[in-house]
Amino acid sequence: MKYLPNLLSALRMLGSVCLLFCDVTGMTFWAVYFACGISDMMDGGLARRLNVVTKSGALLDSMADLFFVVCCGWQLLPIMKLPTWLWLWTGTIAVIKGLNQVSAFAMYGKCSFPHTVANRVTGFLLFVTIPMTLTFTSIIPVTITAAVATFAAVQEGNLIRTKRIKI
Repeated sequence: MKYLPNLLSALRMLGSVCLLFCDVTGMTFWAVYFACGISDMMDGGLARRLNVVTKSGALLDSMADLFFVVCCGWQLLPIMKLPTWLWLWTGTIAVIKGLNQVSAFAMYGKCSFPHTVANRVTGFLLFVTIPMTLTFTSIIPVTITAAVATFAAVQEGNLIRTKRIKI
């Protein structure tokens, strides 16, 4: 039972890779997408409930999140019809997140993926708003998500550079 949270994270990594081989218009893609998203919401809470929280488990969760975002992005971004300014904003967020990792590596000798409330909210919003944007062709949900993601990225960088996180 104590390995269940890490198993969920590992399965999310596997499911994320499977998304690369699914048709984004098919039910299989969306079934795997939702299974991966729900596993992301469950693994951390389950680890805390079972009292099996570890640094390696948190890192595995972060890696699974990264796999999920990259694989979903690879499949979904080409079909999303977003204005140029929103693509640029998304790129800016990615650059900030990348610089945060460079800062963490320079300061601590390793990367850091703080599991802040803002990062968790961003993950949830991404999970929910991407299908909404594709279904309703409104950019409002993604714009709200971008605003929250910007705050989360800046907060993460601040926590890393002021050494207010445990690495």
